[in-house]
Amino acid sequence: MKYLRLSTAMGLAIVLGLGWFVLSPQRARANFQGVGTGSYLTNITDASTGAFSSRSVITLHTDHTLTAIDSGQEVSSPTFSSQQGTWTQGYNGGVNASTLDFSFQSPQTIARVDYVINAGFGAGNISGTITLTVFPINGNPFGGGGTVVGNFNFTGQSVPVQ
Repeated sequence: MKYLRLSTAMGLAIVLGLGWFVLSPQRARANFQGVGTGSYLTNITDASTGAFSSRSVITLHTDHTLTAIDSGQEVSSPTFSSQQGTWTQGYNGGVNASTLDFSFQSPQTIARVDYVINAGFGAGNISGTITLTVFPINGNPFGGGGTVVGNFNFTGQSVPVQ
């Protein structure tokens, strides 16, 4: 009986250890052939004209939240806040995400920024589209009724540790 308990305990420890090794987040990311978590420096262009719009840093967190900061926040009119939102795994290794930000000038608005992020060519590269929809400050950014004010394309690369 003593050996049966010891064998069972050792077997359970081995199964749990192997399970953690196979399913660990680091191993999952290393084997994943799509957009991974981390920060990406992007170049954003107007989808209609191809003209440069801004640069941003988009961070995909492991808990499926997303933050973004944009070079145009303080120089555009209206000025706007950084973005916070969520992301989910999309088609073919890509990511679908939505964030919210607030304008600081009258009339105040809330904007929903929808991203489709795809793995780019080469490790750590991304590309995709952005749709910017603006709502009244007391509107529902998760429903209809907003005004699409911009469509953009972007490319980016992961931010390396120097």
